[in-house]
Amino acid sequence: MENQKGHNLVFYVNGEKITESQPDPTCTLLYYLRKTLTLTGTKSVCGEGGCGACTVMISKYDDKNNTIRHYSVNACLTPICSVHGLAVTTTEGIGSLRTRLHPVQEQIAKSHGSQCGFCTPGMVMSMYTLLRNNPQPTMLQIEKYLEGNLCRCTGYRPILDGYRIFSKDACGMGENCCQNKSQNDNKTDKNTNVYTSPYDPTQEPIFPPDLKINFGEYNKKALMFETNLVKWYRPVTLTDLLDLKEEYPDSKIIIGNTEVGIETRFKNMKYPVLINASHVPELTDINFTEDGIKFGASVTLSKVDEVLEKTKEDLPEEKTRVFTAVIEMLKWFSSKQIRNTASIGGNIMTASPISDLNPIFQASSAKLEVVSKGSKIKEVLMDKDFFQSYRQTIISASDVLLSVTIPFSRKNEYFESFKQALRKDDDIAIVNAGMRVVFENESDIIKELYLSYGGMAATTVMAKTTMQKLVGRKWDNNLVQVACQTLEGDLPLKADAPGGAIEYRRTLTTSFFFKFYLTVAQQLYNKEIIHGTPIPRSHLSAIETPELGPSTGSQVYELVSAAQKDDNPIGRPIVHTSAYQQTTGEAVYIDDMLPLKGELFIAPVYSSKARATLLNIDTSASLEIQGVIGYIDHSDIKGVNYLEVIEEQFLAVDEVTCEGCLIGGIVATSSEIAREASKYVKIEYQDLPAIITIEDAINNNSYLNKSPVYITGNIEKGFEECEEILEGEIHIGAQEHFCLETQTAIVVPKERDEIDVYTASQRITFTQDSVADVLGVSKNKVKCFVKRLGGGFGGKETQSGHVAALAAMAATKYNKPVRMVLERDDDMIMTGTRHPFLGKYKVGFSRDGRITCLDLNLYANCGNSLDMSAAMLQDAMKKCDNCYKIPNFRVTGHLCKTNIRSNTAFRGFGTVQGMFVIESIMQHIIDDNRLDPVKVRELNFYRDGDRTHYNQIITECNINSCWEECLKQSDYYTRKSKVEEFNRINRWRKRGLAIIPLKYGIAFGLKMLNQAGALINIYTDGSVLLAHGGVEMGQGLHTKMMQVASATLGIPVDKIHIDETGTNTVPNTSATAASTGSDLNGMAVKIACEKINKRLEPYKNEKGSTWNDWVLKAYSDRISLSATGFYKSPGLGHDPDTDSDNSFFYYSYGASCSEVEIDCLTGDHSVLRTDIVMDVGSSLNPAIDIGQIEGAFIQGYGLYMLEDYKVSPSGNLITKGPGNYKIPSVGNIPRQFNVSLLKDTPNTKAVYSSKAIGEPPLLLSISVFMATKSAIMAARHETGRRGYFRLDSPATADCIRMACQDEFTKQFPLAEEGTSSPWSVRL
Repeated sequence: MENQKGHNLVFYVNGEKITESQPDPTCTLLYYLRKTLTLTGTKSVCGEGGCGACTVMISKYDDKNNTIRHYSVNACLTPICSVHGLAVTTTEGIGSLRTRLHPVQEQIAKSHGSQCGFCTPGMVMSMYTLLRNNPQPTMLQIEKYLEGNLCRCTGYRPILDGYRIFSKDACGMGENCCQNKSQNDNKTDKNTNVYTSPYDPTQEPIFPPDLKINFGEYNKKALMFETNLVKWYRPVTLTDLLDLKEEYPDSKIIIGNTEVGIETRFKNMKYPVLINASHVPELTDINFTEDGIKFGASVTLSKVDEVLEKTKEDLPEEKTRVFTAVIEMLKWFSSKQIRNTASIGGNIMTASPISDLNPIFQASSAKLEVVSKGSKIKEVLMDKDFFQSYRQTIISASDVLLSVTIPFSRKNEYFESFKQALRKDDDIAIVNAGMRVVFENESDIIKELYLSYGGMAATTVMAKTTMQKLVGRKWDNNLVQVACQTLEGDLPLKADAPGGAIEYRRTLTTSFFFKFYLTVAQQLYNKEIIHGTPIPRSHLSAIETPELGPSTGSQVYELVSAAQKDDNPIGRPIVHTSAYQQTTGEAVYIDDMLPLKGELFIAPVYSSKARATLLNIDTSASLEIQGVIGYIDHSDIKGVNYLEVIEEQFLAVDEVTCEGCLIGGIVATSSEIAREASKYVKIEYQDLPAIITIEDAINNNSYLNKSPVYITGNIEKGFEECEEILEGEIHIGAQEHFCLETQTAIVVPKERDEIDVYTASQRITFTQDSVADVLGVSKNKVKCFVKRLGGGFGGKETQSGHVAALAAMAATKYNKPVRMVLERDDDMIMTGTRHPFLGKYKVGFSRDGRITCLDLNLYANCGNSLDMSAAMLQDAMKKCDNCYKIPNFRVTGHLCKTNIRSNTAFRGFGTVQGMFVIESIMQHIIDDNRLDPVKVRELNFYRDGDRTHYNQIITECNINSCWEECLKQSDYYTRKSKVEEFNRINRWRKRGLAIIPLKYGIAFGLKMLNQAGALINIYTDGSVLLAHGGVEMGQGLHTKMMQVASATLGIPVDKIHIDETGTNTVPNTSATAASTGSDLNGMAVKIACEKINKRLEPYKNEKGSTWNDWVLKAYSDRISLSATGFYKSPGLGHDPDTDSDNSFFYYSYGASCSEVEIDCLTGDHSVLRTDIVMDVGSSLNPAIDIGQIEGAFIQGYGLYMLEDYKVSPSGNLITKGPGNYKIPSVGNIPRQFNVSLLKDTPNTKAVYSSKAIGEPPLLLSISVFMATKSAIMAARHETGRRGYFRLDSPATADCIRMACQDEFTKQFPLAEEGTSSPWSVRL
């Protein structure tokens, strides 16, 4: 290959030509955009292409068709060297507040689809790319395009609703659509105008002419770039490619870098030579042959999908059955961004044992062409011998894969593909399969059979014995039983096999075959090849996968009174104040701040052991790396090595007590150098016995504190007098916060020990305390600031202090600004989660279901330190009654000390676990006695005047109002009958319906935290600068505070500005947590504004005068235009007048009804519909409140149904990053999602009669869990299993499938505990 070293890298970004003379082949497009071009709108979240926050659009000229191709990519995986000759567009390039907003940016903001905003630029760019290719897509296409973009805040509904306007499905009435009107808007005017989309493709920027005119220069010349570590080649001929492969036999050929990028970043793989084969014509050609379609190995999966779809339309069905299987699999293959760059050849050569396509290729006997230098092209069949061992095929290291031929199917041939994953879209397979059968001509006699499975061995594997044994047999009812018996021997799995879920995976192998059998049998019957009795209608449900269509929904709230002034914003759906700049990338988060002169970076060094003695720490290899400044550890601490509030040692000294236990940090001149150097720190350990699970803690009597108890009534007497008694246990797992913005801090040293801390914290006073304590300075020397967070959810309440304190140590040691941004994996290992809980109960009740007595023990897995666990457990114990009056009740809490990372606050703080336990107990009573779930719950409801088990009197109780409204709006009883009918006629698909009530107490458990402050400054031009103690993290707190100030002062919202939250403006702030942000800070703001009003009162009577006049006159009279406000929640604690122990200021109420459909053979599920009625008092901002309801509900859905946090028996985290830990995506939201705010229920205790909203709705997602359990019960009835069964949370696909209990699960019974060492343990 011609030496092209020294060639410049040339590409365009947002229309500007970029020339790089010495590009680094290890540098990603994301890093270059953010660090070199300072285009920080594109976010860094996961580094593995699993979240979509870094989505940008690539545009490329197609010289063959004279067209421009636009496609979305993950910038975090795209090598900067691969964009030579391409045009890159980021969100900054399509619109800004300084110029104009693009309709895609404007719509997501106007529809309230941007909360914390960290995901928003990625969402914008995915949608923008879709519109550039298809100016008016369908809603299904929009949903599919957004499947690779994760959001932790919104619940996705407002994003989809905002983009509906671009769709073919958009209403012709546009913004006047009836669904945009309130229920009490009786206008019936009809608009007959043709609907026009706000998107005009003719207004888009032109493709850079240079890239078109000089296409040959950019695309038909070989390239070579080199650093000291890596050589990067881009050959343009097959000869050059083969020469390179011979010269560098261990080189890696890449196309999309979707696998190698992950290997080098997360698996520490080193590839000194990378060869980009995307420009070799033989590898990009697509040709039709007699046997099928021959795809060049470099053809992207998106292109494969496009070609197969078109071919399927043009050819007879019998020829395209393999194509159909590939198309179906590609629907669920990763994300659109990945499919746009990943190649068909790369998928094969990676040889992943869970590849989605390889089972199809193997079962279809796909033909490959390979070649090496000096040899002829060889044909290789993807048969039973193709995969040799883990990640190894029969293709030799010197060979290059040229092409893949996907074959046509034949008349007597049938083909199906199957996949089951934790999350249906954009997820790796648990088990997948490709199955092909060939019959003797016009018969049902098996001539050939091919069964290929992924996820069942170290390679994609064929069930050889089964294939041989079934040849010659009839395709009849006896076939399934024989196949299942043989598959058991063909596909064994050891108890500790990677991936776990052994019995489930083995059950899937037979369940898939059963589906295949039914699918083929039905086709043979339809062709009259099989005669006799048709397959029962109920059994056909096994092979029906109904298209549910795009999601829809409604949001219902009261309009403000006609008497309310137009400029009074209270109760109006005002857009989030940061939404527009979040869409354009102009919103600045901590890591978006421009680097300061001399800025250094620190990467953490932490334990890889659950518990061990530290024998030696050798940093010599790290310190030799160029760019490394030094290492810090406990010896550099000038203050105390202890974080008092959370009772935790800061840096390990002699012993580590969990994986992720912080030991020190490597300081370097760049984040990449610091991160790489931290891997070279060698730590010698001596292992110590570790306690990992709750059961371990119980068995070893390992607890942090004495067990607290709440008791009311007489437990012993209650059990003596009750009519029925049940006992049981229930477990709920951990949940990772997965804020898209990881833990982040920038620390700037100043003069005389002063230090400024820019922290991604929702409790900046704790961050201030942590930094001051570790540095040994007084708190008045430490100023902490935060403008906004990219998500919080409790995870940034205490654990952000570690990052800030470590960065502060480095900053003071080297007297330089220091930035610390945790990588996603580090963030997940170093920070705690929601507490796993075990509930043990004994419940007494009457025969009609009224609970009379409950003895409950709650065990929380707290991890290695106290952190927030004591307060969390207190909340769980107080709120575990939910809505139910229990006259004799004892609840005992247990703080289990274990050797996992200390668990911490999370949205719903203890209540989530407590409510799950009581609802599981309630369901136990209902199921065991076959009672009506609605009547039993109603029977136990609290009433006004009742006392709780912690002796608080219930007042203003709205349980019944929410419950009855939800029953009505959900049409519960009609749908219940329909569900029962559905279950009667369908054997293998079942539905469940459940309605759940909610009572949620509002207040911090620690009385002193229920306070807040505010500062308001009025300037002589009439503008207002407002500060308060709350942190904006997407929940719209700043927006609401501006509404409160606007309404109180009587001025427009646009006169008011909030800059940031800082300890220098409002001291001693409480955490923005416990759903108290608006209540506490809102009242403080109102009080401050009222002080200003009182001072301006003398000037308001002058006729014709305005706000600006009043302000100027007050200033002239030397009246202070600055005021503070302070508020504390009154009435907390014991009230001697009523003998009520008021733990909570008031209660929020709600109810939700959900309907779920499950696939009994795989455990897959869909949420068909959810109806929510929520009591928010008089909403300050109904759009924000509804957004909080939807977002919380979907986050709770993740907890109860999806997010399976896995830890090894040795205490090491398994589920790191979005590739392994799955939060809900756009495909998980209810197909119909209806939210209503309860009417006419003002709350007399909070600002402008509002109620808290941040946490309570999360618990309503239990309705999905209980509906799923109801569907499982219907499946169990088919095999005679009735009554209660235990179902722990999360109810993931494996749990659902194995709970259904049928002839397939019976073949693989669960292993008894203790008989083997599992791959993962339940915390």
